[in-house]
Formats: sequence, C-alpha cells, structure tokens
Amino acid sequence: MSETTEDVELAQLAIAETVGRARAGRFDQVSIALHWLTVLLILGQFTTAWLVEREIAWAETLLLVHRSMGVTTWGVVVARLTWRRAFAHLPPFPAGMSKLQQELAKLNEYALYLLLLVQPLTGLASLLFRGRPFALFAGQAPALLMPDKPVAHALHAVHVWGAEALLVLIGVHAGAALLHGLVLRDGVLQRMLPWTAR
Repeated sequence: MSETTEDVELAQLAIAETVGRARAGRFDQVSIALHWLTVLLILGQFTTAWLVEREIAWAETLLLVHRSMGVTTWGVVVARLTWRRAFAHLPPFPAGMSKLQQELAKLNEYALYLLLLVQPLTGLASLLFRGRPFALFAGQAPALLMPDKPVAHALHAVHVWGAEALLVLIGVHAGAALLHGLVLRDGVLQRMLPWTAR
C-alpha cells in the first residue's frame, strides 16, 4: 500500500469517527422532528389564542383551529414520550455541566411535558362542561355533558393559568438553549437543531 493511499484511508477513518461522535452527541432525527413540530404547534396555539381575544369576526374559525391544534399537540406529545421511552437516542449532558444544572434542565423538561399534556385536556374539559356542541377539525362534536357553568369557568381559568406557566417554562427552556449555544458553546443547542454544522 502506498503512503498516499494510507493517508487517504486514515483521513477517511478520522472523518467517520468525527461524524460518529457528532451524531452520538445529537438527538435522533425522529426526536428532533417531533420537537420542532411541537414548537410549531405551540406557536400556533399561542397565536390563535391571542388573536381570538382581538379578532371578533374570525373568532369561531380561530377557536376551531386552536382546538384542533390542541388535540394534535396532545397526540404529538404522547408520540414524543412513547418514542423517547422506547427508541430515542438521548445524548448525555456535557461533562462540564454541573449536577444542579442537569437536574434543573430535567425538571424544566418534565414540567414542559406535563403542561403540554394537561393543557389540551383542561381546554377540552372546559368545552365539555359548557354542554354545547363544538367544532373540532372538519366536524362537529356533540354535547356530551350537561352544562355546568362554574366548573366550565374554573377549568377555563386553569387553562389560562396553564398557558401562562407554559409560556414561562418555554422562555426558560429557550433562554437556557441560547445560553449554551451562543455563550457557553458546549454543543447543547446543536443537539436538537434540525441541521448539523458542516
């Protein structure tokens, strides 16, 4: 084997090793896709909720979109948790990240998952206790419960508080990701980006 061929093979081996390490430090593609799909759905949820309060003419259509995205979000989060438990590649935290930081990151993540599961349920429950049919996706859901205004109002209040708590948790999550990506540069942000750096 010539020296040139050996150099090429060594270079190829080094590249493969680097790519392998980079992939090992990232979440798998399904987890990344489900994460960003959740981000888009939540952005849609907050946008439609904000517009419903300001746009009377389109309120019914916006509520239909909001409800339908809420049910979709719940399904996506269940799929995320199922995938995470059974198949996902979960890269380890960076070696320089303290145990306290790791525990706080996990706490924030679990709280996000919990609220993403609870929010659609409180919204749906508040609708059901109004005791009226309502539009969902391309159809009409029948009234399933007798009207109970105090319960419906209480559930709506819980839904609003949950949305505010979710907004705070998302802010903490995004802020921490940007801190790791732009200041600490320890690869945490890159683990969930939908693209890889060349």
